Amino acid sequence: GLPEDQIQKGKDIKSISEIVQDGKKFKVTVTTGTKVLKNEFTIGEESEIEMLNGEKVKAVVQMEGNNKLVTQVKGMKSVTELNGDTITHTMTMGDLTFRRVSKRI
Repeated sequence: GLPEDQIQKGKDIKSISEIVQDGKKFKVTVTTGTKVLKNEFTIGEESEIEMLNGEKVKAVVQMEGNNKLVTQVKGMKSVTELNGDTITHTMTMGDLTFRRVSKRI
C-alpha cells in the first residue's frame, strides 16, 4: 500500500543492530540514521517493546531452538534468526512479509 518511492527509501536505509544476550535477558539496539530504538526483554516474560513507529506495546518474546527470537505483536509475527554472522529478521502480517538480512560488521 506504499508508493514505490517510499518502498525504495525503506530498502536503501542502512541500520545497525546490536544484540546483547545475558542468559535469558536480551538488549536490542537498532540505530537507523538519527533514530535509536532500544528494547530490553527476558525470554518468556511480558515486556514493553517499542515498535519502529514509536508505539510501545506489551509482548512476550520466546526462543525457538537456540537461535530464533519469536514474538506476536498486534497481529504481526516477528522472527529474528541468528546464524553465525548473519541475522535474518522476518515480519509477517496477513499476506505481507518483510525480510531483512544483516551481516556482522
